[in-house]
Amino acid sequence: MTTRILFVCWGNICRSPTAEGIMRSLVEAEGLAGEVEVDSAGTSREHDGDRPDRRAVAEAAARGIDIRGQRARQVRADDWDRFDLLLTADDSVERRLLRMAPDEAARAKVHRMTAFGPDAGTVDEVPDPYYGGPDGFVHVYDVLVRACTGLLDHVRPLPRTGAAS
Repeated sequence: MTTRILFVCWGNICRSPTAEGIMRSLVEAEGLAGEVEVDSAGTSREHDGDRPDRRAVAEAAARGIDIRGQRARQVRADDWDRFDLLLTADDSVERRLLRMAPDEAARAKVHRMTAFGPDAGTVDEVPDPYYGGPDGFVHVYDVLVRACTGLLDHVRPLPRTGAAS
């Protein structure tokens, strides 16, 4: 069974594309590309079609991950059925996403990006680095690496066992 994860921030140009790139890299390194699907979106449509912020691209590239091919998009109605987890960057994004949810079952899929990593309970939000300098993107990347590593441990499929004789 495939686990489908959607990372969500405001405009889908900083935090969520970075999380998507990190998670995709971790999934591929573990050989789980067929079992964990990753995407990202924003609650706003103001950046639809845009590439990730150049500073997010630069920080990801410095860590060996290429996110240049991603394009911003807004959360769509079909995302609620398609994805198992919709992971938000911060409180305002979470509130907006919950208002967009079609029903209670959809709202139950919404969690914070940091909810499954070692920072859960101490780091509640991934700060928006957009209005700051490059150091903010370094910090966001570090937070997201820990969050995505914990998330992968959470969604990792159980080992398959052979059929009983």
